[in-house]
Amino acid sequence: MTGQSIVVDGGTLAGVAAGADDDARLRDRASEAPVVRHVNALILDAVERGASDIHLEATESGLRTRLRVDGVLREAGTVPPALGAGVVSRLKIMARLDVAERRLPQDGRLRMAVRGRDIDFRISLIPALDGEGVVLRVLDRGAVALDFAALGFAEAEAAALGALVAETSRLVLVTGPTGSGKTTTLYAALNAVDRQRLKVVTIEDPVEYRLDGVSQVQVKPQIGFGFAEALRAMLRHDPDVVLVGEIRDPATAEAAAQAALTGHLVLATLHTNDAPSAVTRLMDLGLPDYLIASVLRGAVAQRLVRTLCAACREPYDAPAGLAERLGLARLAGGCGPIRLNRPRGCGACGGTGYRGRGAVLQVMPFSPRLRDAVLRRADAGTLHDLAASEGMASLREAALRKALAGATSLEEVMRVVGG
Repeated sequence: MTGQSIVVDGGTLAGVAAGADDDARLRDRASEAPVVRHVNALILDAVERGASDIHLEATESGLRTRLRVDGVLREAGTVPPALGAGVVSRLKIMARLDVAERRLPQDGRLRMAVRGRDIDFRISLIPALDGEGVVLRVLDRGAVALDFAALGFAEAEAAALGALVAETSRLVLVTGPTGSGKTTTLYAALNAVDRQRLKVVTIEDPVEYRLDGVSQVQVKPQIGFGFAEALRAMLRHDPDVVLVGEIRDPATAEAAAQAALTGHLVLATLHTNDAPSAVTRLMDLGLPDYLIASVLRGAVAQRLVRTLCAACREPYDAPAGLAERLGLARLAGGCGPIRLNRPRGCGACGGTGYRGRGAVLQVMPFSPRLRDAVLRRADAGTLHDLAASEGMASLREAALRKALAGATSLEEVMRVVGG
């Protein structure tokens, strides 16, 4: 007998065969009609309800299903144990992931046509005590209007942000927690840029929405192609405007600052609680104070508040004591009764009283006085007080103005910005 011989040690071939059988069994289960119908119905329900995320959480009684709608998780039933493994396997197959792998986290993407619209989904799986947990991020490009007014910006906020990105160079930061709409705001800013005349590039992880006339780059940290490496490479492509998906390490911060210093407009996101804290975060990442003072054009902090349903919102007069404590009369510019709206709930909004979300912004242009304070290495509190003396509103004040305009409720303001 010629050829290579195979040595079996400790049941290796048996293990491989068992793994292949397990893979085939899971694929067969994922193709069963009840599983396919359940996955399709779940995705259709999420898209029709405007959900941003689908959560499937493994429990002893099955897969608990929740949808994040307008930033709040809502129950959407439980997948029975008999279908649970099949549903997870079906999603893995759709995203071209390893069906048999249940010990390690996996990430992927998939696209489906839902009601005639192409919807992208970003999927993440993680092993948990009772099985695999799944989260799908719904990326419906058709549902996102990349326009400041459509995103719920007040006229003054849109004008202030527009003034920041009208610069031909320097660094503009949008800050806030995960899910606060930072990237969407920067996309809207890019949408207002003359892309026929300017070379616009983005560096993202992942690329969530496609923009016409923009060169979009997906970073791949697993092969050493991170934000800093991509940014240095893109600068050799003669860009005018660069969007950096996130500044998360000293190398990216340094590369972004150098790009802004050499005549590029750099737009980037950063995780901080407010706009003044962006300066101290850059210092924490190792940027020297003189470089920050030279390149920073301004910082914007952002949150999203739910918008009251126009069909059922209910007007009322705020109690005088509450209005006084919150300074509503001062913000409203009057001394009469303070008129607000509150949620009631109807069929149009699913009984929640809210439909959609709008942005609340704190805009901090970087003035000469702020630059001097940075060169003295002032802390975030000092920078906040100085910016406030120059007219910068707090996030709470911006949200309260949205409530006074009737767009949201006082309860929603308190939920998002505290108080």
